[in-house]
Amino acid sequence: MKADAREKLYEGKAKIVYATDRPGTVIQYFKDDATAFNALKRGTILGKGVVNNRMSAALFERLGKAGVPTHYLGTLSDREMLCRRLDIIKIETIVRNVVAGSLAKRTGLEEGTAIRQPIVELYYKSDPLGDPMLNEDHVRMLGLARPPELAWMRRTALRVNAVLRPFLARRGLLLVDFKLEFGRAGRRLYLGDEISPDTCRLWDAATRKKLDKDRFRRDLGGVEEAYQEVYRRVLGPSGRA
Repeated sequence: MKADAREKLYEGKAKIVYATDRPGTVIQYFKDDATAFNALKRGTILGKGVVNNRMSAALFERLGKAGVPTHYLGTLSDREMLCRRLDIIKIETIVRNVVAGSLAKRTGLEEGTAIRQPIVELYYKSDPLGDPMLNEDHVRMLGLARPPELAWMRRTALRVNAVLRPFLARRGLLLVDFKLEFGRAGRRLYLGDEISPDTCRLWDAATRKKLDKDRFRRDLGGVEEAYQEVYRRVLGPSGRA
């Protein structure tokens, strides 16, 4: 069945989620559309959907082997993956290893400054509000997650960092920071969404060249080339991480 003939459950800025005939599952389709600054800036990054789908699949598989439960169930095509259907928790969990982006603006520290111990930040997943930063008291007030769930999310985010940071370093990539989303399926929590140059800041470890969505945000040029470079380094000639 073609993607456009399926029941569309949701369309976001970078992906479309479709229903399936299998209970408890969805198909996640990756688009080439690109947005930044809460969708104030829009464009297209050719081939982005393929890179993000394939890279996310490979990294979800690696995380699964490391004991991190993810929504990933299998790859269906270059742009589609089969996933568990999750009730997404409206919290974006950010892990930071190096000062960049909004952290540099908020702290006055120079971009590129190493962080000794990774920082975990929480943001309210709300486009109308501009995804504001939260603390645990705000999460409790808004009823977004129970304290044990939030504790699990923080632990799991750091576990993801502990797995991916050295893996990417071996491929000459510095994992500066990244965004994760989690969701519920029954009583269990899973890592959802994607892990890609859209959701990670990735720099060349030697030159500090940006190889991620910042090239689009900051009009640096060479966006497609950067995504393809990350794809080659992460998946290699075999197409598997």
